[in-house]
Amino acid sequence: MGTTGREVHPPPRSIRLPGILLGVGLGGFVDGILLHQLLQWHHMLSSTNGDRIGVRYYDPNTVSGLRMNTVWDGIFHVVCWLSVLTGLAVLYSRVTRDRRSVWTSRFLWGWVLVGWGLFNLVEGILDHHILAIHHVRGGPNRLWWDIGFLALGALLVAAGTLLRRGARPVGPAPAGTVSA
Repeated sequence: MGTTGREVHPPPRSIRLPGILLGVGLGGFVDGILLHQLLQWHHMLSSTNGDRIGVRYYDPNTVSGLRMNTVWDGIFHVVCWLSVLTGLAVLYSRVTRDRRSVWTSRFLWGWVLVGWGLFNLVEGILDHHILAIHHVRGGPNRLWWDIGFLALGALLVAAGTLLRRGARPVGPAPAGTVSA
């Protein structure tokens, strides 16, 4: 029993999926907007190493190559957008009351950080190392940039896990409803 006399419930797992989907989409947007567009360190198919496994390389220093990379960057952003929309829809369907407290809960934002970290880890391992379709930043130190991207992903997963661990339940949920 809590100090208010109400039973305290542990945070439900039901917002794990929407939190992760939101984190994946938002993490992808940070990557695409910051690294692809603002800093222009890479585009989706801008690494010559991709040729070794049959993935076509499009030189972003040519007009036709930049056009194709822009299309693939756009497809990447559509996937990020769909991830965010799906996360919002699932969250909305699972949380039926006291939605404001869910948006301010450390539990939800912990899962969002975990999702962002998972995005970095999966995208980093798959695109930077296995497929080699692009790297965080080209040049002689590209391996260190790619490793830093993976390290950031691991730190985000750890931070999200710690944030969730310290989360307090929002409050009791009546039978059949979900709270955060």
